[in-house]
Amino acid sequence: MSGSIICARAFEFARRILILGEKLSKRGAAGRHIAFQLMKCGTSVGANADESQEGQSKADFVAKLCISRKEARESGFWLQLAIATKLATTEEVAWELSESRELLRMIRAAILTAKRFEGRGGGF
Repeated sequence: MSGSIICARAFEFARRILILGEKLSKRGAAGRHIAFQLMKCGTSVGANADESQEGQSKADFVAKLCISRKEARESGFWLQLAIATKLATTEEVAWELSESRELLRMIRAAILTAKRFEGRGGGF
């Protein structure tokens, strides 16, 4: 894992998503479906952010961050669906939902910064 703040936070997000996914998977077929989807996208946020750190070019760096951004947004969707279907309480997923939104904002800012400047984009 790289030393970036986004990567560190995304790693903790992924760790907590996996724990939440284990809980959701024990709550029936719908819980298993949401858990599977959430674990896929929730861990992908950090994996792609971390991979971006070794991008072969600025375009590669930005492309990996764009994937990470999409995965953060998708994570928020599945978390909201878990609440809406009463498979999870708002309190149970409050940290994860908040962090998915924060990561989304941070990744968007990093993408804009990278696109604005010469070179790779100043890291994050």
